[in-house]
Amino acid sequence: MAGGWTRDGAVQDQIDDSVADAVLAARASMPSGTSEPFCAICGDDIPEGRRRALPGVRTCVTCQSGRDRPLAATFNRRGSKDSQLR
Repeated sequence: MAGGWTRDGAVQDQIDDSVADAVLAARASMPSGTSEPFCAICGDDIPEGRRRALPGVRTCVTCQSGRDRPLAATFNRRGSKDSQLR
């Protein structure tokens, strides 16, 4: 699929590099260190299983679920005609 002066497979290499960068960025934003025994937002206990599964966790499941909820999009980001018809 590559054209011009690029070699075959160059497009896939770029996609692979983009995915690898996104994975590294996600891992860098994950908490690390010692976990808190109580939620930093509501003060409830953080279960031992959660503290072992996610080292450095600072919030309980309920509070983290609220923080992870995606914001509603106010406009179409995909730009395809099919998505505009929905």
